[in-house]
Amino acid sequence: MVTKKTVKKTVKKVAPKSTATKKNAAKKSAAMQSFRVYKDAQPFTTFRVTRQTVYWAILLIFIVLTQLWLLKIQMDITDLTNIILSES
Repeated sequence: MVTKKTVKKTVKKVAPKSTATKKNAAKKSAAMQSFRVYKDAQPFTTFRVTRQTVYWAILLIFIVLTQLWLLKIQMDITDLTNIILSES
């Protein structure tokens, strides 16, 4: 014969609600939502030197120097090819 065990039921106690005071928050900017036109905080055409501007400038300098180096190598190869062709 199977005997059933009695399980003690737990009762949840509800804490009394405390009186909360409302704090007036500073006026927040409008939340961004899809398909809405918003005024930019600063104009698009303003020029400021930022960290990203420095990164792009370094990348541009690297690319220009690499292209000049490759051009020099190509000119050297062209000169050597012309010398070899003129000897034969």
